[in-house]
Amino acid sequence: MSEHYNFIYFQSDNHNRDLLGCYGHPQVKTPNLDRIAKRGVRFSNTYAASALCCPARAAIATGRFPHQSRFWDNAIVYDGSLPSWMHRLRVSGCEVVSIGKLHYRSTEDDNGFSEEILPMHIVNKKGGIAPLLRSIGEEQFHHGQWELYQDRSGIGSSYYQDFDQKITEEALKWLRQKNDRVSSKPWVLHVSYPSSHPPFSISKSLYEMYPLEEISLPPLFSKNERPEHPALQHLRETMGWGNLEPEILKKIITGYYGLITHLDQQIGLVLEELQKLGMGDNTRVLYTTDHGEMCGSHGLLGKCNLYEGSIAVPLIMSGPGIPEGEVVEQIVSHTDIFPTLVEGMGASLKEEDDDLPGTSLWPSIQGAQNDRFGFAEYHAAGSKNASFMYRENHMKLIYHVDMPPQLFDLKSDPQETRDLLENPDHSKTLIELTKKLKEFCDPEKTDQLAKSDQKQKMEFWGGREKVMSEGSLVITPPPGIEAEIVTN
Repeated sequence: MSEHYNFIYFQSDNHNRDLLGCYGHPQVKTPNLDRIAKRGVRFSNTYAASALCCPARAAIATGRFPHQSRFWDNAIVYDGSLPSWMHRLRVSGCEVVSIGKLHYRSTEDDNGFSEEILPMHIVNKKGGIAPLLRSIGEEQFHHGQWELYQDRSGIGSSYYQDFDQKITEEALKWLRQKNDRVSSKPWVLHVSYPSSHPPFSISKSLYEMYPLEEISLPPLFSKNERPEHPALQHLRETMGWGNLEPEILKKIITGYYGLITHLDQQIGLVLEELQKLGMGDNTRVLYTTDHGEMCGSHGLLGKCNLYEGSIAVPLIMSGPGIPEGEVVEQIVSHTDIFPTLVEGMGASLKEEDDDLPGTSLWPSIQGAQNDRFGFAEYHAAGSKNASFMYRENHMKLIYHVDMPPQLFDLKSDPQETRDLLENPDHSKTLIELTKKLKEFCDPEKTDQLAKSDQKQKMEFWGGREKVMSEGSLVITPPPGIEAEIVTN
């Protein structure tokens, strides 16, 4: 790839893959993101490495899954101790600048950026430590999560939206200054928004864009339909998800749709400025998110599970050298972003990168698609034990340590409404996928390792009683905003 192309890497939070026009959604308005896909390549089968902000973002940075990096949750997070794609580009002579949400440990760590503008990291280098209690089987009820969705979805405003706008302003300012300076250094600008993370509080105009009577309800949302797998029961109980009544759920969905459109508008402002400055012809654009959002599907809100709604993510790219209007069906992972950006900027991987699980996406962008497996894992809030996803072609296994597995055919059942575990026609597939999963990652040993690390971190912060007394961190605040801590 040419060394003379620059990159704007947009990243959002909590954006379900299916909720974009370019991914086929009939209602959600995302004209700016759709334009990126129309002018470039859309990846239709991309997976987050984990179903929570910090482990997902650590995997994007390091190109390694949680069981390889040991960044498991929102308390044991990326701290610059492993090489990132940012380190690789910076040492090659690129300018690598971040604006907005990173959700690493701290700017005081060398995360690899040349500069971090308005950096948003975990609270006080500590984050939400209450889920560390899962390491001893004593994770507490997470107060405030149900209220975050039920009470704060609808017409209103939030400090996240205010922060989105500040991020956009800084991105515009940075592009203008870059355009005014003469520099031979290629650059990557990482523009990272906290939206579309709850609370789903939006302006009246955005709320009215999605009339409640036109909102379709998700599959298996009601109490008499939702799957009652023990891992899901534990997640609902720990997070305090109440019964999802249709009118409450429609309000939540409307707020979510509006927040996605708000996000799209912010990205559109940056892309408009890029073109206005005449920088578009020399700049590639990438968009993805850290993980998805269930938004009521299967009786669940948020993420923290390995259904498609939680771990399937959008990934689109456009710009010079990228064909227009193409769709890559190949299964890809967030761990592929590391080698893709390094190659795309004309930089080189190092010898210590030889064991990276991901591969550069440039061959698939140019049409050389390969059969690959999909993988994700989860070891954090709301989980009694670890869970793992392994997908081959259209068959998907969710493996739960010490609990029954789940098996889905994504071709005939893309919304995962029919668990094929007891179907004798698929018993061979279940055995084969389980075997391949265990060849890639030992579920039981990984579960033990994660809990051991989490127990050690719990002791670091004062032990069981101290962690229990600290209360629940509802969401990570942007810079300058006090954290929301809810106690019993």
